[in-house]
Amino acid sequence: MSGGKSPDAFRTISEVAGELDVPQHVLRFWETKFPQVKPMKRGGGRRYYRPDDVALLRRIRSLLYEDGYTIKGVQKVLREHGVRAVIAGAPSSPALGSTAAEIVPAPPDGAEQAGQTAALFADLPAGGGEGAVASSSAVAAELQAVLDDMKRLRAVLTGAATGEGKKTV
Repeated sequence: MSGGKSPDAFRTISEVAGELDVPQHVLRFWETKFPQVKPMKRGGGRRYYRPDDVALLRRIRSLLYEDGYTIKGVQKVLREHGVRAVIAGAPSSPALGSTAAEIVPAPPDGAEQAGQTAALFADLPAGGGEGAVASSSAVAAELQAVLDDMKRLRAVLTGAATGEGKKTV
């Protein structure tokens, strides 16, 4: 906790932001998404976070930033497990206790595309050979078609951005 304060002391938003290494505006945003986080507000709207609020925010940060949950996923975890269980570490695994797709961590960037690319090459015979040449030629043709489509789309988007893509009737 913050230096010099009792573990039971209330914390200001700047202290909590520093402790959790998140900007203050993120904490204010999380308050709108997670009604379980209820800092006490004093005159002028100054926020004071209770120790339980800080513990819950720490766990929310962990679920979002380290475990790969979405906001909706964390909301679902809080609904299903409750604040006390989440602070205590539930769920211990993103897939534990629920089969809902939104609480399963999103795949790392490019993982889906990598899977699709691997599927393109799944039919290639192992070890090369004549079949591999025919299959790799088919894959190359398919990849070239995708590339051509992407180039056409880029031209359309570039034209739309510069105003050249507008059709006059």
